[in-house]
Amino acid sequence: MRLVRAEGWTVDLVDTAASGDARRIAETCDASRYAVVAVAGGDGTINEVVNGLARRADGGPALAIVPLGTANVLAHELGLSATATAVANTMIAGRELLVRPGEATSTGMPRHFSLMAGAGFDAKVVAGVSAPLKRRLGKAAYVWRSMVETRRYRPVRYAVEIDGTRYEAASVIVTRSRLYAGPYVLAPAAALGDPLLHICLFERWGRLQTLRFGLALLMGRLPHTGGFRVITGRDVKVSVLSDAGEDRSQPVQIDGDNALTLPVSIAIAAGAVRLLHPA
Repeated sequence: MRLVRAEGWTVDLVDTAASGDARRIAETCDASRYAVVAVAGGDGTINEVVNGLARRADGGPALAIVPLGTANVLAHELGLSATATAVANTMIAGRELLVRPGEATSTGMPRHFSLMAGAGFDAKVVAGVSAPLKRRLGKAAYVWRSMVETRRYRPVRYAVEIDGTRYEAASVIVTRSRLYAGPYVLAPAAALGDPLLHICLFERWGRLQTLRFGLALLMGRLPHTGGFRVITGRDVKVSVLSDAGEDRSQPVQIDGDNALTLPVSIAIAAGAVRLLHPA
């Protein structure tokens, strides 16, 4: 903050104490007083701020990211460096990218996402990683949980309806981002400023297929892997097939947090957020 203040900016620091605090701050802060809301945190904290800004009628201040957290996919997506100088320069002289987040609705108020919503293997991994475990192990918590979920794997058939056309998949990730889990490419043609959803379908079932998809992701080969495809759309519905004999309230991860349960409807939100990225 010293570098920003040296440019003549007034900076107020506000700590969050509980889940939902970041969303409330972003939703209620005075846009005539604050030109920028800078959030220091991972994808989950950033998601809260995006939810607050997307609900504002005035659009709110621009959003700057101070990359922290476990993976911070959004920082990778925007090309942000974690150095203090780079973060300050982005706040002061960064370019604005107008982004309409995704909007997932299960029950109650819709949940916005800047990155992705997923159901299937990755959602079960996220649901199994507690906050204390993530703080203690970092990224290794997800590696460990992936091994657990692979060992206890049970096939679930998901129905994915995209703009009225139905598909089936073993897992599905609806993304606004081209990257996943940090720097790994998931949907090569996706772009935050593009008003389309990119629906990633994992169409093969089984432990070996799950391991195969995961290895392909790490090696940068997932988009070219058999049984995986990406379809663009604007209106998506995900549910467990009624004849699958499984619990139909499967978990849904939103920007890396366990957030909702199936069935879920996903679309592009009406509200937009102004994201700052390096000039």
